Amino acid sequence: MLGAGDMTVLKTERLLLRRWRDSDREPFAMLNADPRVMEFMPGPLTREESDALAARIESHFEQYGFGLFAAELLPDHAFVGFMGLSVPTFQAHFTPCVEIGWRIVADHWGQGLATEGGQEIIRYAFEVLELEALVSFTAAVNLRSQRVMEKLGMTHDPAEDFDHPRLPEGHPLRRHVLYRLRRAEWNPARPLASATLGSRRPSRD
Repeated sequence: MLGAGDMTVLKTERLLLRRWRDSDREPFAMLNADPRVMEFMPGPLTREESDALAARIESHFEQYGFGLFAAELLPDHAFVGFMGLSVPTFQAHFTPCVEIGWRIVADHWGQGLATEGGQEIIRYAFEVLELEALVSFTAAVNLRSQRVMEKLGMTHDPAEDFDHPRLPEGHPLRRHVLYRLRRAEWNPARPLASATLGSRRPSRD
């Protein structure tokens, strides 16, 4: 497990992935209030709910040493959402696990940012954190996110699809698809060269 003092920063051609700042709260709330962005979530978030989510993301970093990074668009450093890793807190046939996830400002959809950032997160997960596998999941009707998962090299077995335990029976988003990527099956296009680590190299338990 990483120490809480780790301050990893990841950089791609167009993105800076970093720990959160107080100034991120307002654009994050705007992101979470956008019905386009939240189409396949239970619903848009209020400012209070968004701030609570940001606090949980920060607590996740403190607990696990990794988490969902705030994403800046280079070179103007505009906040465009989050990308990173999280440990699901619900129980399912595939938990415990580490999930790769993202949420991007709608005005920047269709530019390949989720795929670009996701590739860097995968490199970080496998080459630095030395995780054995990642999962990603979304509502079965969310084809856009599923395309990103496939571009990241993740695979889908319909036998692993599941009903999300936090959504009630009959909810249109309850059925979810599960994608996996194992380190042993991962074929990086290039070596990890853009991670800037804090004072300590991460280590596992």
